[in-house]
Amino acid sequence: MEINAETKIVGLIGHPVLHSFSPFIHNLAFEILGLNYKYLTFDVLPENLKDALKGIISLGIKGVNVTIPHKETVIENLDFVSPEARIIGAVNTIVNDNGNLNGYNTDVFGFTESLKKYKDLLSNTPAFIFGAGGSARAVIYSLITNFQPERIVIANRNLTRAESLVRYFSQVLGYKDFEVKEFFPPEIAGDIKSSRLIVNTTPIGMYPNSNELPFQSDETFHEGQIVYDLVYNPPMTKFLKLAQSKGAKVISGVEMLILQASKSFELWTGKQMPVEEVKKFLLKKLKLRKKRNDT
Repeated sequence: MEINAETKIVGLIGHPVLHSFSPFIHNLAFEILGLNYKYLTFDVLPENLKDALKGIISLGIKGVNVTIPHKETVIENLDFVSPEARIIGAVNTIVNDNGNLNGYNTDVFGFTESLKKYKDLLSNTPAFIFGAGGSARAVIYSLITNFQPERIVIANRNLTRAESLVRYFSQVLGYKDFEVKEFFPPEIAGDIKSSRLIVNTTPIGMYPNSNELPFQSDETFHEGQIVYDLVYNPPMTKFLKLAQSKGAKVISGVEMLILQASKSFELWTGKQMPVEEVKKFLLKKLKLRKKRNDT
């Protein structure tokens, strides 16, 4: 699509932004649908965040995605923050609505939508989460508000952080059926084995450390489980391969990546992203990148 005076700009603010797949995803979707939009990246240092937000308004930028380290700090500078973003404490999408900056968290949509077909299977069953960071917050919010799990076990290296997360969600959402466990001890094997849904929200297993696992034993996985890894590079992590080999259904982080992007896309353009077509090209791109890196 040729850039002209009518081209609408959206983009990404963060630091760093060099390795983001968002420009590829969104610009491909714009091209497929013939929309006169362009997605750019803006490397914004923390001390320049307020000026960057003013620039979005001044330049008429339609909206931006927000990545680290701005997801939390940006909230206090917005005109409106959606309920899910307010509770999670993180915004990853901003819409410039005629000079009003409105913040959303589309990770919740991405996670929820990717599990929607399993809702009956997951409702009122145990869930297990590796990690207690920002991604875990979106996952916990989604599980409590959409799937009503029987219990949620959170395994994290920093127990204090996990306990703080539990206290917070118990208070704001009224959900009390949490357990907190240390990350690696053998006793979590039983919790994993008895859980219907297991989610890795940590970067363990992400390229270039693709041989790492959040949990070493394969005796905990079995048929009837759904194992979800939010890592999307590689699309099929060692963790997912291990679970699949034991009969579990597996979901790649590519699903959440594309679906959260599709919600941002819709908020900016009012159009539906061609999700399956974009996913096909993204998987191809990830495969080519892996091939280059392996040679």
